[in-house]
Amino acid sequence: MADLKIDMPSLKLNDGNSIPMIGYGTGTVWHKSSSDAKLDRKTVDAIKMAIKMGYHHLDGAEVYNTEPELGIAIKESGVSREKLFVTTKVILNIQDIPYAINESLKRLQLDYVDLYLIHSAFWATSDEDLQAKWAQMEQIKKEGKAKSIGVSNYLESHLEATLKTATVPPCVNQTEFHPYLQRGNLLEYMHSKDIAMEAYAPLTAATKGKPGPCDELLASLAKKYYVSEGEISLRWCLDQGVIAITTSGKEERLSDYLRATTFTMTPKEVEELSKAGMEKHVRLFFQKKFDDNDRS
Repeated sequence: MADLKIDMPSLKLNDGNSIPMIGYGTGTVWHKSSSDAKLDRKTVDAIKMAIKMGYHHLDGAEVYNTEPELGIAIKESGVSREKLFVTTKVILNIQDIPYAINESLKRLQLDYVDLYLIHSAFWATSDEDLQAKWAQMEQIKKEGKAKSIGVSNYLESHLEATLKTATVPPCVNQTEFHPYLQRGNLLEYMHSKDIAMEAYAPLTAATKGKPGPCDELLASLAKKYYVSEGEISLRWCLDQGVIAITTSGKEERLSDYLRATTFTMTPKEVEELSKAGMEKHVRLFFQKKFDDNDRS
């Protein structure tokens, strides 16, 4: 296992706040099927381990049903609140965002979150729906319950609708993003609007996307930089200014992922991996919302 002293890079958001560029996710493997399920100490301990290793960006959501575990892990970590960057998201209670944030804060045992996201736009039936909910998000920020506000799983059309009436623009859009799902021109569009991209499932090309056209290049880059293919996948994000969310319950794997902060790929290598990724299409989430060949 790598014994690294990590200087985690951060990205300055459009509201002036900074976000660590690698986050630890508390969904997927940690997801609980019910909010009534008993507290999972395994999840608490995994989050505490991640915090101890230097993962101070912690990504949660009400729908993961792990906010209580995240809150307890934060309390037990011994790390001061101001050193942590805590995200949660709203979707189950999207019709009442002020209620949703209050309930999330109770479960997290926190006075505020660093980032609050609308988890998806697929519930909306009109631009007006998106705009009305964004106005509620702006009020949450104004009240100090969230330092920064953003969205998740938004397409360009959703962002356009939101920006039409926003007084505070979204600072991030968290979405599935990896070489096999580059989402067309979304990243370029977001850069033009000063909205940061956060990638979930960034390791897909090195894991569930295998075998694929990126395999040979991932292997050669991993050999060149003395890291794993997962770390190359994370670095591919970071070198494009994209925040990456990952997770694991294995200490060695989490330690290795942190090596992604210790090197940079050349622009040509980033471009080559992107080009190879265009030869295959893999979408792990929201598959029913898109046609099979839709890469947006």
